[in-house]
Amino acid sequence: MSQQHADSPFLAACRAEPHHRTPVWFMRQAGRSLPEYRAVRGTGSILDAIADANLAAEITLQPVRRYGVDAAILYSDIVVPAHAVGFGVEVHPGIGPVVDRPFENTADLQRLRPLEPEEDTPHVLETVRRVVADGSVPLIGFAGAPFTVASYLIEGKPSRTYGRTKALMLGDPGLWHALLDRLVDMALASLRSQVANGASAIQLFDSWAGALSPQTYERYVLPFSRRIFEGLADLDVPRIHFGVGTGEILPLMATAGADVIGVDWRVPLDEARRRLGPNAVLQGNLDPAVCLGPAEVVEAEVADILRRNGGHPGHVFNLGHGVLPETDPAILERVVEQVHAHPNGS
Repeated sequence: MSQQHADSPFLAACRAEPHHRTPVWFMRQAGRSLPEYRAVRGTGSILDAIADANLAAEITLQPVRRYGVDAAILYSDIVVPAHAVGFGVEVHPGIGPVVDRPFENTADLQRLRPLEPEEDTPHVLETVRRVVADGSVPLIGFAGAPFTVASYLIEGKPSRTYGRTKALMLGDPGLWHALLDRLVDMALASLRSQVANGASAIQLFDSWAGALSPQTYERYVLPFSRRIFEGLADLDVPRIHFGVGTGEILPLMATAGADVIGVDWRVPLDEARRRLGPNAVLQGNLDPAVCLGPAEVVEAEVADILRRNGGHPGHVFNLGHGVLPETDPAILERVVEQVHAHPNGS
């Protein structure tokens, strides 16, 4: 572990080591909920903002200054590698990733050449270096898991059913495996480059894996996620695995090799640990929508999550998904204060 953050409660919790307070950070903690973000963001695609390392580093650090969270999460997007190699994916405001020509056949594999981070995403690496140089808290690097990235490339836009994705997965397993092989290599290249430039932990977002049955997940997705975690094992940084609606596949996700399992709000924290075993290190899991309610309701929900953790040293407090844009930052400030007042792992 870097001596720069040797006393980090976040890194200690990821390893279930003793620490003096419960650590907390929020997915999508940087972004539209912060007035300081709106002041500097400007117009245009998020990909334009990500390409400006100075701006991206500032946005990454804004919530650290505002909330006093225990980790920063890189301001980037899971489609950045695919965009960087010229696949033809953009991020449209209010919609999400949109692909001009969705992935359909073997010929489309040629549109996913290997990612060379130093040449393809130098702005991302410069952002990492700038945030690390700030030195205030550990930086979490991230990538999209192969299934979730594939779903965007195949569907061409966000989907509620993942019909095209499942049809290709089940109907042409050979092509599916070839596609995910490429996405594994891209994710590994991206994640390893982020760690090489100073990221202290990584998170693999398999945001939409909860759309799959356990059998389908185990056969068509898990082997590829496992390859990513195995491919990072030599780096000695905590590896976090997260998805939404994953209650039925949590035990399978835990076999992929991550050090920390993110839990969404649908599975109580104590139930998640019952399913995964007493030594499981968990991240989560306040419902983001609760943060739109009265302060006393939020406080009660936070207290319930901390109670369910039962003083286990392996707990990083977070939301069950990302901060909603309409969230009042003052609510999250109070959540951080409440969580930090809760001793843990001692």
